[in-house]
Amino acid sequence: MPYGFMGRILYIDVTERSYKTIPLDEGFIKKWLGATGIGIKLLMDYQEPRIDPFHPCNPLVFTVGPFVGTMVPCSSRYGVFAKSPLSNLLGEAYSAGFWCLEFKRAGYDALVVKGKADRPLYLYIEDDTVHFLDASHLWGKTTWETEDTIRRELGDHEVRVASIGPAGENLVRFACIMNDRYRAAGRTGLGAVMGSKNIKAIAVRGTGAVEVAEPKTLQEKCLELYHRLQGPATTKYRTLGTSANILVLNTAAALPTRNYREAMFDGALQVSGETLNEMFVAKIQACPSCPMRCEHVAEVKDGKFKGTTVRVEYESLWALGPYCGVRELDAVIKAIELCDLYGMDAISTGVVIGFVMECFSRGLISREDTGGVALEFGNSEALLTMIEQIAFRENLGSILAEGVKRASEKISGSIDFAMHVKGVEMTGYDVRGLKTAALGYAVSRRGAHHQTHGAYSFDLSGKVDRFKAERGRGKLVAESEDIYIVYDSLPLCKFTRAAWKGLEEIAYIYNLVTGFQFSAADLLKSAERISNLARIYNMREGLTWMDDTLPPRVMKDPIPEGLAKGSKVAPEELRMLILDYYEARGWDSEGVPRPSKLLELGIEEYIPLISYIAR
Repeated sequence: MPYGFMGRILYIDVTERSYKTIPLDEGFIKKWLGATGIGIKLLMDYQEPRIDPFHPCNPLVFTVGPFVGTMVPCSSRYGVFAKSPLSNLLGEAYSAGFWCLEFKRAGYDALVVKGKADRPLYLYIEDDTVHFLDASHLWGKTTWETEDTIRRELGDHEVRVASIGPAGENLVRFACIMNDRYRAAGRTGLGAVMGSKNIKAIAVRGTGAVEVAEPKTLQEKCLELYHRLQGPATTKYRTLGTSANILVLNTAAALPTRNYREAMFDGALQVSGETLNEMFVAKIQACPSCPMRCEHVAEVKDGKFKGTTVRVEYESLWALGPYCGVRELDAVIKAIELCDLYGMDAISTGVVIGFVMECFSRGLISREDTGGVALEFGNSEALLTMIEQIAFRENLGSILAEGVKRASEKISGSIDFAMHVKGVEMTGYDVRGLKTAALGYAVSRRGAHHQTHGAYSFDLSGKVDRFKAERGRGKLVAESEDIYIVYDSLPLCKFTRAAWKGLEEIAYIYNLVTGFQFSAADLLKSAERISNLARIYNMREGLTWMDDTLPPRVMKDPIPEGLAKGSKVAPEELRMLILDYYEARGWDSEGVPRPSKLLELGIEEYIPLISYIAR
């Protein structure tokens, strides 16, 4: 077995309350690289095609990569995969913290959970043993209460817990999985999949060790990296954190505001990273093995939200602040805390509420529909009330819990301003004036998400003309997707990307850990293979080229103000960009991977499947 890997998959059937281990061979590992590749491959192999995401046979897959549990800095991350309840396509999310370390030390590279328990359970993985424990008393509790209760019951403070809240129990389609209190596998609704299986939590405790191929050389190299990661390349994350993006994007007229009606927020300073750090940040802490310390924990010290304490990042701050027109920072912090407690993706939550606020302003819904709530932009009380209603599926919240795409299909006249890609809610970059990013969102394998491609960086850095759609952007997006797959697979926090000396240095570390002899080109080839497998999975589940698109508002309504005034993504521009991307990928004009490409990547076994689907 290669170093850096444990060589085992843990397979659990909660219907039968049984478990077994499945070996991982070296050939499989080399082909699929780490967390992302192994996760998508296991989902492809263990899931029956076209099943409902809430079907017991939809596998819930957790994966860790070779760097987890080693001395490589900023590598304490894991991936979660299942068929998404939001998109009915690939569900994929990542989280950081201590849970993945305990899971790896328990002796596993992946966990596959299938079936549905006859009553609420939590799983306790203790090295080679899996305990199926009653969770009836935990059902209805928040994620924080669940974590604390399980540790107390097991009598071990070192046990790490990944759990769902009431939102996952109630099958809110954008429910998330929380661990280590503030960390979330947030996107694509995988907490709802966990809830559909009647699994409240997965607790882990491992006592094993992760061995590496060249420990002395790796130690020397990692010491160098630790010093570098405390340097200027990561200053932003150590000081203001990602919340610094509020003012940066507002100045660029790229801050989606009031459900994408605007791209600048008149209350940006009031909810900025600068104001947050000055008035509310109580401490800045780090994930294990991280020298950067980017986790800004805010505390409300007075007023009606006194005692509220939660980690604040740009995306949650944006979604529950500017996107909903809310400028009271203490209320936004409270809203983030509620999302964490109830186990809801804060991004999707904010986008859904911003959407329904516009519905209210247009008269498409009334106070009678909302249970008397005045759902006006900027109404912080309405924001908090709707979070409660969504989590518990009360009143209008039951419709909104279905996600913005399904909600727009039920609220007449609202489809044109439902902001999603492939059913997954948009994130905090106004792509009307970021045309490379617009392409990245349109083709993203897991729906609207900037962390599958990072293409906004080309636009905002001035490397390209962000207002111009032109050939060549497809290659940029495809290459950035593959680089991001490398980061997620090993795994490495993407906040470190400016500190690395290219993929060559990452390949060197990978070899020191595993004993392999991978080049940077080998890492990219593996990532390209994974990108193509993700496309094949999505096509198997029903995706066509017509799903590679953007919300109508992005293509119809230009940005009304600021540096990006007048910018939008015309349909003909988007189609040109998408064809350019398909060409860069080696796919045909309908986004179908060509047999020659699959043969080149060593996954020719999928050629018959692709040929059948394409017919």
